[in-house]
Amino acid sequence: MKLTCAGSKQSPTYYVQKSVRIGNKTTTKTVEILGSIEEIKARCGDADPVEWAKDYTKKLTLAEKESRQGILLKYSASMLIDKNVRRSCNIGYLFLQDVYYSLGLDKICDEISDKYRFGYSLNEILSMLVYSRVIAPGSKRASLADAQDFLEQPGCSLHHVYRVLEVMARENDFLQSGLYKNPQSVIDRKKEVLYYDCTNYYEEEDDFRRYGVSKEHRPNPVVQMGLFMDAGGIPLSFSLFNGNENEQPSMSPLEQKIIKDFHASDFIVCTDAGLSSTANRKFNSIQGRGFVTAQSMKKLKVFLQDFCLDDDGWHLPGEKKTYKLSGLDEEADHDKVFYKDRWINEDGLEQRLIVTYSVKYRNYQRLIQDRQIERAKKYVESPSSLNKKKGTDPKRFARQEYCTCDSEIADKTITSLD
Repeated sequence: MKLTCAGSKQSPTYYVQKSVRIGNKTTTKTVEILGSIEEIKARCGDADPVEWAKDYTKKLTLAEKESRQGILLKYSASMLIDKNVRRSCNIGYLFLQDVYYSLGLDKICDEISDKYRFGYSLNEILSMLVYSRVIAPGSKRASLADAQDFLEQPGCSLHHVYRVLEVMARENDFLQSGLYKNPQSVIDRKKEVLYYDCTNYYEEEDDFRRYGVSKEHRPNPVVQMGLFMDAGGIPLSFSLFNGNENEQPSMSPLEQKIIKDFHASDFIVCTDAGLSSTANRKFNSIQGRGFVTAQSMKKLKVFLQDFCLDDDGWHLPGEKKTYKLSGLDEEADHDKVFYKDRWINEDGLEQRLIVTYSVKYRNYQRLIQDRQIERAKKYVESPSSLNKKKGTDPKRFARQEYCTCDSEIADKTITSLD
């Protein structure tokens, strides 16, 4: 740093400045304005103001150099580390803690605790489980062990954690209702459109965990879970049901719960084809509700299949012009999505059928089919590997015919590409 003087000889002004580099250029930056001689005298007293200013500048320079010095730590290989001495902690959960209390989960825990009069802190255990689930997912035992590295360690025992799980299961509806109401001041819940889907996870078999179709194709008993999310992807409500039950009937009871507890009845439900039963569609076509669901074209009536596959009558959103699929340009129309629609009446329910077509998606499906046909040709060459075929299995393109030369019991098989 350096002491500089500016202004006239009669009334000079003193500055403490230093040189700084910005990119490839060097410039001067003012660190402190000391002021005029009179202003410096007010600070230094009877000392010479100019000499005081020079000494002051040297002190600032020395202090800056000391602040830039590195810190050297000496380690000894022979020194022993004390046992049970905590030398580090995990503070990453503090960001989650801010969200946790913003959602009012602590108040929900207080209301539940007043009802059951626990001898331990429900809020402490629930917050610990939430933080651990986000930071390092694991079992309840592992979560409690990981939480010992937190800046604020929980004072609960493992058996307290297991007791809390039973209470949370009983108070599930109250918890979901509170989590729906409290975040209204924190985030904007987009509940005009809701998404619903089901999954399952495997457990040990009992009266609730039953053998069913596993999403992971495991031969284990499963528990099924249905979850509603709002348009922002934030969970709204969930339910659990037996692993051997059909997932379609699980949707309407959970919707009735949303209508009753959350006072939300005007929304559109979006599901996949597996959940689009006629009962679910009818339930979501009354009282201001609507539905958007996928539809298998193979399950439509023949005249509707003909409508979907018709080359003419296609549109682009926002345009009145009609297009023919046979007249589309591979390059110009590659990323466009064409559609056609009509109203249909099935099982006493008026529905709008929307069919979409994309050159890009068509090419993608053709690529998959071509690869499967190549695999099917290998099965034709070795027909002994053919067995029952799934809907997406390349073996569906291989056909087997049984024949004899004189129409007797077949003992020969002809395998060909279908």
